[in-house]
Amino acid sequence: GTITELRREPGSVPAGAEYAHGSVVPGMPNCHSHAFQRAMAGLTERRGSGEDSFWSWRETMYKLMQHIGPDELQVIAEQLYVEMLKLGYTSVGEFHYLHHDSDGRPYADPAEMSHRLIAAARGAGMHITLLPVLYCHSDFGAAAPLPGQRRFVHSAEGYQTLQETLHRDYGGQANIRLGAAPHSLRAVSKPILQDAISGLDSLDKAAPIHIHIAEQELEVEGSLACHGKRPVAWLQDNFEVDSRWCLVHATHMDAAECRAMAASGAVAGLCPTTEANLGDGIFPAVEFLDAGGNIAIGSDSQVCLDPAQELRLLEYGQRLSRRRRTLLASPSQPSVGEFLLRQSLSGGARALGINAGVIAPGARADLVVLDGQHPGLYGKRGSTLLDSWVFACNGTPVKDVMVAGEWRVQQGVHAHEESVAGRFRTVMDVLAQVAAR
Repeated sequence: GTITELRREPGSVPAGAEYAHGSVVPGMPNCHSHAFQRAMAGLTERRGSGEDSFWSWRETMYKLMQHIGPDELQVIAEQLYVEMLKLGYTSVGEFHYLHHDSDGRPYADPAEMSHRLIAAARGAGMHITLLPVLYCHSDFGAAAPLPGQRRFVHSAEGYQTLQETLHRDYGGQANIRLGAAPHSLRAVSKPILQDAISGLDSLDKAAPIHIHIAEQELEVEGSLACHGKRPVAWLQDNFEVDSRWCLVHATHMDAAECRAMAASGAVAGLCPTTEANLGDGIFPAVEFLDAGGNIAIGSDSQVCLDPAQELRLLEYGQRLSRRRRTLLASPSQPSVGEFLLRQSLSGGARALGINAGVIAPGARADLVVLDGQHPGLYGKRGSTLLDSWVFACNGTPVKDVMVAGEWRVQQGVHAHEESVAGRFRTVMDVLAQVAAR
């Protein structure tokens, strides 16, 4: 499933070669996904009696997830991954914390929900970097977990056993990569995080590590009260943060944190639509990229599954906050669309621990063919075509999608989309009623 050779000379195409009828670009890695939240999309947009925020949204999430078991999770995730493929994502970082039964007890196989996510990715034909979440506390200071969090919680020993099981069952298999996801600095203490990283290193020293950080101002305040430091600064002072780390959101950094994170080689996992939906804030992308930082994009809560729309909103957020245009570009890459695509392809591949995001020998054959007959792309070439994909296409121009050398979407159609959607419809008929109560 890798690219073995590129030929540019006229007449060098071998007999019987397959032609891509359109512009070919690398498939986009999705650095941050909570698959089960696909079932929530659109169900949390009513104003409550009080002031709505991330924290009130979280309570709705806790309620709905109580009705998602292994079968439902697999159905939801496979539908999600089919949709992602059709929009140009070819790999996903699954930040997975729905581990246990609704009463908080482990399933007979404690890795049951992880198995279901991998089965869903295989069914859809999507590469998955599975990032099991370690969740021990509800807040700074080792606060006890809340009742709504009981499905997430592991002991340090239980989490290491889960990691060992997954590495035994899936280590080295095609289209699967394993990493770790300490949920946040609120959810793990320093000793627990140290032990988790040591345990991961015993299995794979290069495995990616993802963590939610500084998403909410309240988290920054809690970190200052508990540690005397802001979250990103505390993490960098206490751990060796490097290119294997993906700091998800990192919305609320000061200038020193921004520069230090950029210098570390860590990837900022940005989810612009989810961050806007939850009212999180705007990531300091101009400063971070000017400092040489690395970014990736993710669909997070699944309210948007289109990578082009994520990149569009990333740029527009910077424009709105500064009242200027064409901000995320560089002297060598003045095209905003091309700059953002290149940055998120490279950073996304790094965050997922895969050789992808480029069309080059040795890289994964994860490819997207854009439809030149899409009105938004008429007459466009080169960087102008990429700008038009990100900023001017109403409806996706993605036509064909290849993952590891296998066509998964052709002419805009996934081979299993009808059967997958039928199962998803059945699940949603139940969950939508639950949400309405």
